[in-house]
Amino acid sequence: MTQQLLLDILPASPPTLDGFVIGANRASLRAVRELAPGRALYLWGGAGSGRSHLLRASALAHEAPYFAAPAHAGELRALATDEDRRLLLVAIDDVGELAAEAQAALFALYNRWRTAAGTPEAFALLLAGDRAPMAMALREDLRTRLGWDLVYRLEQLSDQDRAAALRERAQARGLRLSDEVLGWILTHYDRDMGRLAALVDALDRYSLARHRPITLPLLKDLLADAQQLPRTP
Repeated sequence: MTQQLLLDILPASPPTLDGFVIGANRASLRAVRELAPGRALYLWGGAGSGRSHLLRASALAHEAPYFAAPAHAGELRALATDEDRRLLLVAIDDVGELAAEAQAALFALYNRWRTAAGTPEAFALLLAGDRAPMAMALREDLRTRLGWDLVYRLEQLSDQDRAAALRERAQARGLRLSDEVLGWILTHYDRDMGRLAALVDALDRYSLARHRPITLPLLKDLLADAQQLPRTP
């Protein structure tokens, strides 16, 4: 086992819309897929609900700008004011954590979005936060704008949804996760599906490198080895 392999085992793969575990969020996924220029969509839900996955996946698919708090207010304002820059979509995550200057920049971006709607310069806004628009600790005019168009709440995945997704990913790699290993992961590890999927991939590589079957002791050894490595800045 090389140190480089250990350094690579836990980061999640780039998110995709096809890789989103739907659970009770089929309508939200459809709204993201069908989001057209001139429309805005605000997604809200708690940690692990998949909102960041959907925003990052959509931004990657469209080669669009993606911002997450602490977003750089200057870059947001440049998008709002540079009308020569062609936009198809802008994704902004963690809206509730934006500082005052970034909130002002987002307000200006909303104004550009509204002005461009219905013209060849129209673009889509895809935003997300941890609560409904009117419950956000934001400036009032920005809270209002978050609710101007589509708003969807993301429901948390059940453990059954997570277990089914992990079993499917393991089977795709020719692996079998025992109930003991799967139960430990769902009880003790990160609830984010991107991280969970990365852990299954890491277990596969670690098992091959150590010439050991996937068991709970192997899983704990993997996590202990990764935790002991120096972190890069």
